[in-house]
Amino acid sequence: MAVPTDSNDTFLREVDENLRRDRLQDFFQKNAKWIALGVILFLAAAGGWIYWEQYQNKKAAEESEQLHAIFNDIAQNKRQTVPQRVEKLEKSGNDIVRATALFTSAALSLEKNDRTAAVAKYREIVNDKGLPDAYRDAGNIRLTALEFDTIKPDEVIARMAPLAKAGNPWFGSAGEMTALALLKQGKRAEAGRMFAAVAADTQVPGSIRARAVQVAGTLGVDASASMPPVQQ
Repeated sequence: MAVPTDSNDTFLREVDENLRRDRLQDFFQKNAKWIALGVILFLAAAGGWIYWEQYQNKKAAEESEQLHAIFNDIAQNKRQTVPQRVEKLEKSGNDIVRATALFTSAALSLEKNDRTAAVAKYREIVNDKGLPDAYRDAGNIRLTALEFDTIKPDEVIARMAPLAKAGNPWFGSAGEMTALALLKQGKRAEAGRMFAAVAADTQVPGSIRARAVQVAGTLGVDASASMPPVQQ
């Protein structure tokens, strides 16, 4: 008697499932050690990552407390150990801590009239590609301001080019230095237009805008309309 077609299909499926199950069991039996090792390595890596993250967070908190203590000592003029403590934090793996320490070190150098050391610190900030752009831009502004009288105008303009744009947070300072560099090059018309642009940007601090209006006026550019009317 012939076996019904559906019975044949059922039988084949059962054989196929058994075969797959046997192959899976054989695979796990033959590779059990490697599978166990892989699981152990994965758990170790995951645990190590969690530990490292917790360690980094703890270290960042400790370094923040150290910075706070340093600033308190500076305010109270207890500066004997400040330079050494700041220098240690300059090597921090935390971007914010490292940048803050470098800026602090530069400021301390300027207080001692050590422009060379301050320039070196600002240059270190600018060249540190691991730092966020906000810190590097601030370092660029401070570095260029310190070196303005000793470098060529075209270098000033090149450094400030990314920042001397309306809407940029550093447009006031960058635009002002760019305009002054243009004046050194004898480009009075371009300098006047840059001063006028600085005056017109409402995000620029009022003191810089007022100064820009005055200088633009001496260059034949009336930028007074950019400033709000004086309150009576």
